[in-house]
Amino acid sequence: MKNLVLLVLFLTSFFSCEKEKVDLIVLNSNTYTVNEKFDNAESFAIKDGKFVAVGSAEEIHAQYTSENLIDAKEQTIIPGLIDAHCHFYRMGLQQQKVSLEGTKSYEEVLEKIVAFQKEKNLTFISGRGWDQNDWEIKEFPTKEKLDKLFPTIPVAVGRVDGHALLVNQAAIDLSGITKDTKISGGEIILKNGKMTGILIDSAMDFIKFPETSNQAAKKGLLAAQKISFSYGLTTVDDAGLDRNTIELIDDLQESNELKIRVYAMVSADNQAQIDYYIKKGITKTNRLHVSSFKVYGDGALGSRGAAMRKPYSDRENHFGALIYSPERYQEIARQIAASEFQMNTHAIGDSANTWLLKTYKDVLKDVKNRRWRIEHAQIISDGDFDKFDNIIPSVQPTHATSDMYWAEDRIGKERMKGAYAFKKLLNRYGKIALGTDFPVEQVNPFLTFYAATTRKDINNYPESGFQMENALSREETLKGMTIWAAYSNFEEKEKGSIEVGKFADFVILNQDIMQVNGNEIPKTKVVSTYVNGEKVY
Repeated sequence: MKNLVLLVLFLTSFFSCEKEKVDLIVLNSNTYTVNEKFDNAESFAIKDGKFVAVGSAEEIHAQYTSENLIDAKEQTIIPGLIDAHCHFYRMGLQQQKVSLEGTKSYEEVLEKIVAFQKEKNLTFISGRGWDQNDWEIKEFPTKEKLDKLFPTIPVAVGRVDGHALLVNQAAIDLSGITKDTKISGGEIILKNGKMTGILIDSAMDFIKFPETSNQAAKKGLLAAQKISFSYGLTTVDDAGLDRNTIELIDDLQESNELKIRVYAMVSADNQAQIDYYIKKGITKTNRLHVSSFKVYGDGALGSRGAAMRKPYSDRENHFGALIYSPERYQEIARQIAASEFQMNTHAIGDSANTWLLKTYKDVLKDVKNRRWRIEHAQIISDGDFDKFDNIIPSVQPTHATSDMYWAEDRIGKERMKGAYAFKKLLNRYGKIALGTDFPVEQVNPFLTFYAATTRKDINNYPESGFQMENALSREETLKGMTIWAAYSNFEEKEKGSIEVGKFADFVILNQDIMQVNGNEIPKTKVVSTYVNGEKVY
């Protein structure tokens, strides 16, 4: 009855000439504004793509009128979600390649590749998603069976984290790499003195993949947008893009084909690209923001490429490796520090985190609010937590629940005390940016929310939660996926909360994510997604 009365009140407001006409009014909602007081609101009004009023239905009715009304029927509304670290473009391209996520054995990987090639009939097979840690035999595969199945067609398929590559002999022959090729910042895995087909980190750069056509790139970006909107993502921080891709994103946004907002981290893997963007300066439109560089500090824990201060517990005398020399990180950091750009560095192992934190401090001195970020901040030595006082931790909660089954075997009990320590990092900096790292993990941000708050997998394991001292509250988690993520992008004044003057990006959910039983969180679905007040899903 209450909803009917309010609808009548709004409909009658059409005849009022004293009220301001707006583009859209939402009423009867359970809105989490994520403003400074974390207020709830019942209604809000939108004009020219921005929130112009937020409050009760009566307050909005008294001042505004609109031909477009949404009766939310008391459904939960949250600000548009921001994935603070993902690979949006890569995920889009992956839709055109063989998908190996969830495979439970090397035999299943081979079956999927064979089935894919039978359908596509390609001259170069690529894809990603396998993870030997999910197999009964938790060892890297070798290329012998791949060579027999595809003796002439090159095959190169990446591990789920993107830090290891399985290739066949045909791909190796194209690359010119041999078992004796010198590698800095990576590794060619050998067995009995022969190449196994596994390449780690910088060794992967030798593989010559076919060029991606402009048509395939565009198709990938639009596919990624469709998937992202279906999960309530309205801004994505793409961690590592080249100039061509950034310019294509800009073109598609200008033509209104790409409506999602992109915080583009420029890949710092070549000096020419660093020089170009520093000279060009920051690019900022309502949908594209280019003001940061993505740097790789080390590899991944799953492939033992993460740089550790002491040897891995499950591989004698192996430390992983930094991607570049310590001197190179200093050079990059000094150049970025002399500009207005932000430096966002991938750091997994405790050694990588130690070195990058030291490098940041050396070049930034005591300058505040540069908002430089450590991406992942996965394994931190006890003495390094204090060094996050001026550095934003950007983490991915589902990494903790994906790695928890084998991480202690890899690094030992003592080092686990500083691993996936999200609460401790939050307490030190005061904010934390949350992402998924998709397609390394699933796109679904509600799995991020679940992993951060319950520290369990979707099968309710472990029953008491994984290292629960570092779980985040629901309020902290929602902030990490909205206003704090916006802050990490220098965008907190324009997005990240439902407040007057900000972009009208919001999401309607099928359940109250702040109140439902913890085990029900993964069942959260997006009813609709809005960008600039426009329904995009």
